[in-house]
Amino acid sequence: MKLGVFTVLFSDKSLEDMLDHVKKSGLQAVEIGTGGYPGNAHCNVDELLANENKRKEFLEKVYSRGLTISAFSCHGNPISPDKQMAKETDDTFMKTVQLAELLKVPVVNTFSGTPGDSEDAKYPNWPVTPWPNEYSDVLKWQWEEKLIPYWKERGQFAQDHGVKIGLELHAGFLVHTPYTMLKLREATNDAVGANLDPSHLWWQGIDAVAAIKILGKENAIHHFHAKDIYIDQDNVNMYGLTDMQPYSNVQTRAWSFRSVGYGHSNYEWASIVSALRTYGYDHVISIEHEDPIMSVDEGFNRAVKNLKEVNIEEAPADMWWA
Repeated sequence: MKLGVFTVLFSDKSLEDMLDHVKKSGLQAVEIGTGGYPGNAHCNVDELLANENKRKEFLEKVYSRGLTISAFSCHGNPISPDKQMAKETDDTFMKTVQLAELLKVPVVNTFSGTPGDSEDAKYPNWPVTPWPNEYSDVLKWQWEEKLIPYWKERGQFAQDHGVKIGLELHAGFLVHTPYTMLKLREATNDAVGANLDPSHLWWQGIDAVAAIKILGKENAIHHFHAKDIYIDQDNVNMYGLTDMQPYSNVQTRAWSFRSVGYGHSNYEWASIVSALRTYGYDHVISIEHEDPIMSVDEGFNRAVKNLKEVNIEEAPADMWWA
């Protein structure tokens, strides 16, 4: 497997400077934002779609440094009750899929989205308990009237363009667990899969290796984010795991994102890498940095160091001993 980075953390750098920095760090791949929450600092989708020469120049800058593009990312809420946000997210996603096909980028990452509780809603509604029964009624409506119809169409669109979708299993969105991922995949098609980030699983009480096994058996892992998390049990006892404090309240939050190796040991990360390989994932492990107590450079460099120690790069040998 190759190691890469979600380049949104280097949005202050030009495309060329960012690529030089990634190459110097010893990585092999970049995941590039095309809009939505990640922004598009390094990729003007409209410009690239309109101009073949610009596309060639873009790829040359990547390939000449010995790098590949693991994915384009345009995380947003395509089924938001905010009609403008939903349209902008959908437009960006559609354009990104078309660009991915032209540039032979295999995956487009995003969120599944969350609608409101009705057609008249103003804000997203994320039910997480089956009772009172109104919550179950809302969730049923969201899946049947919004989530499945949207991703049936967009899943087919992606499949027609030879591109895989990586839905990030993230709290606040309807697809946030292995079960919800597989439920949506079954209702749509195999182009719909996961951009698996263990940090979003751990605080839900989901074991990352177990999740890899569950999704890997269905060939449903399309991309992988490397980000860690620290769970402070003392704070969990006070606030619970659905802690709504700002991420900046590090001292009192129940959990906080950390750089790889600073929430879970390198042994745990070695187990994750081994599970990915065992269950058929052989794409890119893409570093995402959201550590609140480290600088971008230090958090990134520590993640690179720790992942290099545990990554499995080469194909397995023939079993000459068996």
